Amino acid sequence: MSPIQVFVTGGTFDKEYNYITGQLYFKDSHLHEMFDRGRCTLDIDLKTLMMVDSMEMTDPDREMIVYACKKSESSRIVITHGTDTMVQTAAIIAQHKIDKTIVLTGAMIPYAFGNSSDGFFNLGASLAFVQILPPGVFIAMNGRFFAWDTVIKNTKTGFFEEL
Repeated sequence: MSPIQVFVTGGTFDKEYNYITGQLYFKDSHLHEMFDRGRCTLDIDLKTLMMVDSMEMTDPDREMIVYACKKSESSRIVITHGTDTMVQTAAIIAQHKIDKTIVLTGAMIPYAFGNSSDGFFNLGASLAFVQILPPGVFIAMNGRFFAWDTVIKNTKTGFFEEL
């Protein structure tokens, strides 16, 4: 069985906090640390595609994600992504009808914030879901998975919900 491909695109998942300016910014992905901390024994191929806030993600950025999914030798792909436009990116990936299981996940609170972050939980859930779901495009948040076209982010509650 081929490794699970994990693509990093940025989002709140990988943001750091500047204690002097109060700004969030990108430095490096936390995924290596998260896999180690979670004692992950899965065969994973981790690649950083970009480190952008999803509100600043462009059409060419999304084209790069689609291209990477198509070219990956793995039939199972997890994409870390900002939650604000995750559903939009999932829809664009789905338009390409890639015969692979693709799961997008993210975090409402940066992993760097410690125990208050949901990122660790969402990453673990996405790794489990990508192993058992059929080919298609899904979003894994809050311990649940959703087909790309049946989900919305509730901006009042901060949870992803079925349409």
